[in-house]
Amino acid sequence: MKNKIIFNILLVGSIMIQTSCTKDLEQLKPNSTNAEVVFSTEAGYKQSLARVYGAFTITSNSGAGSSDVQSGDPGATDFFRVFWKSQELPTDEAVVAWGDDGIQDFHKMSWTPNLVFLKSLFFRSMLTITLANDYIRQCSDANLSKRNITGADADKVRIYKAEARYIRAYQYWVLMDAFGNPPFVTEDNIIGGASPKQISRADLFVYIENELKALENLLITSKTNEYGRVDKAACWALQARLYLNAAVYTGTAKNSEAATYAKKVIDVPGFTLAGTDYRQLMLADNNTNTSENIWTINYDGIRTQTFGGTTFLTHASIGGSFAANLHGVDFGWGGLRCTKNLPNAFPDVTGTADKRSQFYTSGQNLEINDLTTFTDGYMVTKYRNKTKAGLNGSNVTFVDTDMPIFRLPEMYLIYAEAVLRGATTGNSGDALTYVNAIRTRAYGNVTGNILPNQLTLNFILDERMRELYWEGHRRTDLIRYDRFVESTYLWPWKGGVSAGTGVGAFRKIYPIPASDIEANPNLVQNPNY
Repeated sequence: MKNKIIFNILLVGSIMIQTSCTKDLEQLKPNSTNAEVVFSTEAGYKQSLARVYGAFTITSNSGAGSSDVQSGDPGATDFFRVFWKSQELPTDEAVVAWGDDGIQDFHKMSWTPNLVFLKSLFFRSMLTITLANDYIRQCSDANLSKRNITGADADKVRIYKAEARYIRAYQYWVLMDAFGNPPFVTEDNIIGGASPKQISRADLFVYIENELKALENLLITSKTNEYGRVDKAACWALQARLYLNAAVYTGTAKNSEAATYAKKVIDVPGFTLAGTDYRQLMLADNNTNTSENIWTINYDGIRTQTFGGTTFLTHASIGGSFAANLHGVDFGWGGLRCTKNLPNAFPDVTGTADKRSQFYTSGQNLEINDLTTFTDGYMVTKYRNKTKAGLNGSNVTFVDTDMPIFRLPEMYLIYAEAVLRGATTGNSGDALTYVNAIRTRAYGNVTGNILPNQLTLNFILDERMRELYWEGHRRTDLIRYDRFVESTYLWPWKGGVSAGTGVGAFRKIYPIPASDIEANPNLVQNPNY
């Protein structure tokens, strides 16, 4: 068994959830065991930290882990699965053939506050924040003193606390990016007290920014933590992403800051592109790509069995005439494909030029006449449950492939885009070097390298598509470039029209789930929902 799981995930245990994502979640207890026993040792603190990380991967038998979000498939509410749907299905990169209630509303851009998949994303983020809040409370100096945890053990617990704060900040970034103005709770809120108040997007940006600045000095040195746990590099990576989108979130650009923090990651000793073959980035043993993966959600076919995450991305993109065993799995689900905009971004969809071009075209139509017909739209073959040696993962149903939340090439591209947007803390020479490093790997040589005059903002957007497609970036990217709702950039079935059409600007953020608006009198729905 691969040594890739950072904690014994079974320690997460069962989770009892109430019916409100915003108020009753704050009453969530870590488990039924007395906290004074659970947190009596440094080892107990570390085991309990697994609960906070485990919220990214563990789902319950009830479907969503809650009576508030129902689903016949527990994996359908795995964090990254619902995050991916919200980031990719409303864009030019992905469509889905299934008829689940409301799922086609993503690509048609006709979602409502009752869309179960948005409720699932909202719930998962709030659940993780709630678990992090409780953990952070347990890590207070007063509690450490009361439990006689001192010296080196106390120092370790303070690092664990910083990691929980980072995970909370990341999930607040997800909520800010997707929903704009979510409810806001920290460890200072009284459990079982008043309903959480709503925070504005601009104020939440400042909170996340300040948290990350504080965590720079508290997290462990880059590349010295266990695989899958966060460190300073993960902190800087989130800051770079946060600042690149600052104009969207607050109305004020922070491109110089984006370039600064991207460069901090780039300059970490030991970070470099992993190998020479892009097609090995999303394989069953991609836990070895430690020179490129900055922070990952860890999946394992034996120990984290979920139908979400990369199990979803591998199975759901297989169907038609494609043999599932070629990807190391037992069968395909016949769901996910791409619109023509994605393969058209590559000079050669067969991959003889740009090796990042990973599509299966046999029996598949480039044009999408029917969103629900799997053979309409090319298959994407990026995610595979095969090792670099060509062997299957540990389980042909549940996939071993880890999901990078941050990869080094994103930092290269953030740096380049920030420079093009006027950052004074970077320079065009370095920007070109970083972009060409990505392209040298993509082509296997320098034939794909670009000249200085070719490095433009439009080029960067296309290069982000080529490098980062299906990794959960596209919706945020299109919004930043004013191409998400606008009629000036179209893709098949955008807005529910076969040729594509613009939609209302209010769809740049999602609605707060109706059930939470009803449960919490402090929440005001986003405009036009």
